[in-house]
Amino acid sequence: MITYWQQEDGKFKRIKEEELDSQKRTWVDARIVTRDDVEILQNEYKIDPEHILDILDPDEQSRLEDGDDYLLTIIRLPIFEPLSDPQYLTCPLGIVIKDNFIITICWTDCEVLRDFTTGRIKGVSLQDFPAFIMRILSRADLNYLRYLKEINRRSTAIQNEMSLSIDNNEILQLLSLEKSLVYFTTSLKANQLLLEKYRKTKLIKLDYDDIDWLDDVEIDNRQAIEMADTYRNVLVGVMDAFDSVINNNLNMYMKRLSILNLVLMVPTFITSFFGMNVELPFVKYGFWAGWIISGLCLIAVIATQIVLTMLEKRYPRSSKINPKLVNFKRKERKNAKRMKSIEAALSD
Repeated sequence: MITYWQQEDGKFKRIKEEELDSQKRTWVDARIVTRDDVEILQNEYKIDPEHILDILDPDEQSRLEDGDDYLLTIIRLPIFEPLSDPQYLTCPLGIVIKDNFIITICWTDCEVLRDFTTGRIKGVSLQDFPAFIMRILSRADLNYLRYLKEINRRSTAIQNEMSLSIDNNEILQLLSLEKSLVYFTTSLKANQLLLEKYRKTKLIKLDYDDIDWLDDVEIDNRQAIEMADTYRNVLVGVMDAFDSVINNNLNMYMKRLSILNLVLMVPTFITSFFGMNVELPFVKYGFWAGWIISGLCLIAVIATQIVLTMLEKRYPRSSKINPKLVNFKRKERKNAKRMKSIEAALSD
């Protein structure tokens, strides 16, 4: 869908194509692009089809390129898709500067462009196209930072749930967040290279105010890169820690199964031995022989379980000891010793 925007009294106003003022600068906003929109961009604005295909490619990287009679910029924007996996993604946004038109092309809708059209960003002017691009990049960095904080909060909540019980769904959610962080880091680094090219290129002229905006955008972009790297490293460490916990629990279960197998080997051996041509014991008791043996075995199992339970209560495993409780008891003992020494000194 293509919409046309012009400014009146510093505010964006949506205007029909036939009502556009040719003397004013126009923002052509093409989002969720269809085949008809592609034909309009090619025929009316003479945009190279290859460039349109690059913009509509979800994996296209940020770059600055000179067309025949226009200047093309591709940047990566953050988006939130609740129904996709992962939910936090990035998409390319193509910005074309041609005559009195600045054309933005995106294969999906994104919050950055909605912020401009709804008037959430103040002081934006279409009279300076380079400044308009800098404002888009600045808003994109702010959204990156906000999404990164949301990812960190969700990761912390999932970790708290996993500390109680580890479930496959929670592990998959952490993997999805890790994938989002990888996408964010890659896109932010690509945008950083684009900003450096803006500073060095002669394709677009930047005035003093534009350079100030460029400096601010570079600072925000570097901060977002550092945050994404930090959150990703923390998440990888958490995944490794939970992987160790899962392996440890698996080893404990395997140990119990091994003990159970050893216990079951004894009756299996006895049954196999007397299954041969060997006279069975307790034959003279007849029908009651089987009940007597079963009862003795049941009593032995119950007694063994009681003994193991008592031993576990008396000598608990180190994995079940609360570290905070241990530290608290240690501090209590130290404080008690100090009090005794103080009392002894006072009594002397």
